[in-house]
Amino acid sequence: MKWTTLFLAFALLMGLGACTQETQNKIGREINNWTGVNGVLEVYAGDKLVRRFIRVDKLTTASGTGSNAERPYRFGYGVLDANLNGVVDAGEKKVYFEFSDYSTPYVFFENPA
Repeated sequence: MKWTTLFLAFALLMGLGACTQETQNKIGREINNWTGVNGVLEVYAGDKLVRRFIRVDKLTTASGTGSNAERPYRFGYGVLDANLNGVVDAGEKKVYFEFSDYSTPYVFFENPA
């Protein structure tokens, strides 16, 4: 039994190693989709923070319906942090958002708290 488990683990690692980087990224995204993340998206105008979304599950790259080609924008769902304090306050609700790849700078990170 021990050797079978060891062999299966080795085979899984070898199979994953043979995947392309894009396939490994897709597998990683699927794990995040399943487990979820506590992401924060900050949008800047120059050096000033103008919008913050907290409790973001993931950012998704849009794709064309018929062509399945990637579109130049991202979207997701998160709580709009209206007062930029990093905490969900009364009245702050989960919203849909999207932004262009050509828009102002943004930073997405997992909330360490």
